[in-house]
Amino acid sequence: MRQALGDLKIQCNVKNGYTIEKPFEKFGWTFFNIQISEEMAEIIEKSGMMKGALGFKIGEQMTNFIGHYLETKGSKVRIKKIDYG
Repeated sequence: MRQALGDLKIQCNVKNGYTIEKPFEKFGWTFFNIQISEEMAEIIEKSGMMKGALGFKIGEQMTNFIGHYLETKGSKVRIKKIDYG
């Protein structure tokens, strides 16, 4: 997942594109929060990368785009939601 987000950061040409908070376990699952920088989110949104991402609202589209992007890079994670502006 870190590699995939690092690739996305490079693709967006930003220095501080994301942060990953310390993971925690609950019910046998590992959870963690990822924060995408405003700069990287804006580039993703305006670049057309989210073209075809499902969702009515921009937050839904961003969630689906990031989830699909991580999945295509081999990460086996599920995104519950992304808080977006």
